[in-house]
Amino acid sequence: MRVLMGPAGDPVVEEGAEPSSREHLAALYSRPEGHDGPWLRVNFVATADGAAQGEDGRSGTINNAADKKVFVALRRLADVLIVGAGTLRTEEYRPTSIPLVVVSRSGRVPDTLCSAEPGRVLMATCANAPGLAEACETLGEEHVLVLGENEVHFLDLKAALADRGWVEQLSEGGPHLLHAMLAAGVVDELCLTITPRLIAGAHLRIVEGQPLDVPLEPTLLLEEDGTFLGRWRVRGE
Repeated sequence: MRVLMGPAGDPVVEEGAEPSSREHLAALYSRPEGHDGPWLRVNFVATADGAAQGEDGRSGTINNAADKKVFVALRRLADVLIVGAGTLRTEEYRPTSIPLVVVSRSGRVPDTLCSAEPGRVLMATCANAPGLAEACETLGEEHVLVLGENEVHFLDLKAALADRGWVEQLSEGGPHLLHAMLAAGVVDELCLTITPRLIAGAHLRIVEGQPLDVPLEPTLLLEEDGTFLGRWRVRGE
């Protein structure tokens, strides 16, 4: 794995430093120095023609070993993981080593997470969610965050997680959740792996929804066996 652009955005080709090691990747993906408050990054993988999923509708069929290294590194750096309920079901998520927040307007807990140890899974939902009472019964009322009447308010979610001490916040999508979080202005950083494949077809991109225009600033670019792994700072208006 080579560093093509350093963490400060400076062009560089770094050889022989083994950036795929746990310690070096942790340093390369650490939050910017001097940033106060919670840091919310999102992590995605896509093919060179922009597909965020394979034929089976899952991202796992388009990732590779290089992507897995960064995926694991970001999980290690995170205090909490935020994922949309649809993605959790499609990708068949299980409880993770860090607390997992399910974002769902319906309030329904995915089946694979219902038996999680108390406190390992939380629900972020809204007051009018049809599954709210069941979520409270399954997860415990203290682990259900009601953040809005009909929609989840993402500024409130980011703050509520920080209040629990979870300031390193990681989201793994999906594309509709990323659109909602970008529209709310809560995303600090995008981490994106581009795999050297073309698959065509009608596949979701990493952002799905109504048009929006969010400027990005590249801060890091790695390469391994034709796979590019980058960090982009989300620039505020």
